[in-house]
Amino acid sequence: MLRLKIATGALALSFVMAGGAFAADAPAAAPAAAAPSDKAQIEGLEKGFIAAFNAKNTKKVMTYYAHQGLFVFDVTPPREYVGWAAYKKDFDDLFAAFPGPVSMKISDVSITVVGEVAYGHSIQHGDFTAKDGTKVELVVRVTDVYRKIDGKWLIVQEHVSIPVDLGTMKPDPLSKP
Repeated sequence: MLRLKIATGALALSFVMAGGAFAADAPAAAPAAAAPSDKAQIEGLEKGFIAAFNAKNTKKVMTYYAHQGLFVFDVTPPREYVGWAAYKKDFDDLFAAFPGPVSMKISDVSITVVGEVAYGHSIQHGDFTAKDGTKVELVVRVTDVYRKIDGKWLIVQEHVSIPVDLGTMKPDPLSKP
């Protein structure tokens, strides 16, 4: 009798675990596609930004920035850019000043996600061609704050800088570790 109860219980348990159908009759569950992690989404944002920058596509570059509440410290004056339109103009001016080919590469990317906010930093190495054909090389340090807005990660704050030699007060545009 005890064996019959155990066998009946095991049969009932397997029936419940199979979703109400016997395992042989249950349809195979399709594996769920894993959504990219927040960190992977932000890494994709950075890759997209670099591609848009290299294409000198200001419209696409600006899709990676929040329309509301954007604040940026850039390497060029003025001291700060407040708002999306101001920073868009900064990119328009940059690409106008360097109408020849540009090439930006990103390295040393570090991203930390904390809920709906994330922060990261990277080194960005750029090669620019001025109107007169002069080549300009610049290595900048970039720190970004990201926010997930309507399910999409966007940059809400950015700080772009180059080190300064305090002895000479000259910037180090090719900074190395």
